[in-house]
Amino acid sequence: MKGKALALAALLFCCAFLCGCEPKQQAEEPALVLGFSQLGSESSFRIGNTKDIEEKAKTYGVSLMMDNANQKQENQINAIRRFIAYRVDVIAFSPIVEEGWDNVLNEARQAGIPVILVDRTIKTEDESLYLSQIGADFYEEGVMAARYLMRKADALQRDTLHIVEITGTENSTPMKQRHDGFWDTVAGDPRMVLLESVNGDFLRSRGAESMRYLLEKYGDQIDVIFSHNDEMTMGALPEIEQAGYTPGRDMILISIDAGQEAIDILKAGKINCIVECTPMLGSLLMETALNVKEGREVERVIHPAERVFSDEDDLSALLPRGY
Repeated sequence: MKGKALALAALLFCCAFLCGCEPKQQAEEPALVLGFSQLGSESSFRIGNTKDIEEKAKTYGVSLMMDNANQKQENQINAIRRFIAYRVDVIAFSPIVEEGWDNVLNEARQAGIPVILVDRTIKTEDESLYLSQIGADFYEEGVMAARYLMRKADALQRDTLHIVEITGTENSTPMKQRHDGFWDTVAGDPRMVLLESVNGDFLRSRGAESMRYLLEKYGDQIDVIFSHNDEMTMGALPEIEQAGYTPGRDMILISIDAGQEAIDILKAGKINCIVECTPMLGSLLMETALNVKEGREVERVIHPAERVFSDEDDLSALLPRGY
């Protein structure tokens, strides 16, 4: 009996040992592996866009490979090639410029990996290289900015408004479409006179440089500043004040993005109008990418809803922007 008891104890010990050494259950497979190349972190918009995509990837159970290209197209092309080598399910990227993507996107297609454009679009003769583009209607943003200015001219009873334009990165989608939307809209209004358009590259420092140049060249002639994003607008503001002008009163300022810092300045009266360009595209991207993986049809172009904030509005109850 004693021998049987010892044998039973040994058997129980071995069972407990083996149970304790069982490998842990495998972590749940992600719903999707998404490679995303962000063009940079040059603005509150871009930082907010990155944060939203990262947060929504977790919410949707998506494994996200995020790459920051630091404003260089070659970095984005290299990142896309890494995603192809890794065999991600879907590739998404925010193209810094419109041209020069055909070769690498052909490589993605040959690998059987679908591509989604985020925030911006590209120029290509083969539009089958990407499935969908998610982002703002940049042309309509320019239209909304122009319509505000025309209403402002009516309210001020102005016969002429001399306009300077600080544009975004040359050959980028938002730069081209915001410019076209604005000038197409005011084309039939003889009150609107362009003094000059200069490239501010969507950067605060370049916005300041551009404004210094424009003030030195045109000074009191400037009635309106149309800036393609908040960062350049906020770079321009100190230059305007240092030159002895009161922004928002001596010069009408129109901006695009509607980040929190710019909205606070709008409330203070130093900016007259901001057209929203929301960076909160994470949910749209995750839903579209998951639909693509499942073989469902997706829309070719997906625009978020956007609005205008201006000195025409009561902004006291406006909720925090989140970026």
